Amino acid sequence: MDAEAGAAVAGVVEELVRLRREGHTGEAHVLLVEIARWPAARFPLLADRLQHAGLGADWATLLWEAASLPAERLVAAADALEAAGRVADGQQMLRQGVARPAEEIGAAVLGLDAEGRGREVRALLDAYVSVRTPEEAARSAGADPSRLVPLLLEAARGVSEERHWDLVHALRVAGFTA
Repeated sequence: MDAEAGAAVAGVVEELVRLRREGHTGEAHVLLVEIARWPAARFPLLADRLQHAGLGADWATLLWEAASLPAERLVAAADALEAAGRVADGQQMLRQGVARPAEEIGAAVLGLDAEGRGREVRALLDAYVSVRTPEEAARSAGADPSRLVPLLLEAARGVSEERHWDLVHALRVAGFTA
């Protein structure tokens, strides 16, 4: 991380401390929403600095806000956290990020797959099939079953054999052949 990024993180943490001290919770939340859109590489330092400043609740809020990022940015932020040893935070961000509608997940996966971003596809789908019901996962295949069904089944198989067969059943009920 460059000096500019380090200074930006330090500045935003100071600002959050001031806002919290002065009781400006709404302004603090707006600031958290803004920094959730920062480059992924800044997330590990943000986590460390926020927790060091006693702002663990703000870190949790930041994770929640970042979960609404577009899929590719969500995965990049989760990857940055995991690469910095904050695996639980990265996984939490992905689990929260896959709470979006099934159709959105399907479209995001198709976009990532079209760009050849297989690792991001796997990270997103691994979290998705782990957290969502097989029926919800099956609904996400509607945008392009021929591309999405195999990807979903591969992710489900990585979770467990039981999840795989539950998804096979849900896909059949939804009218997709597995």
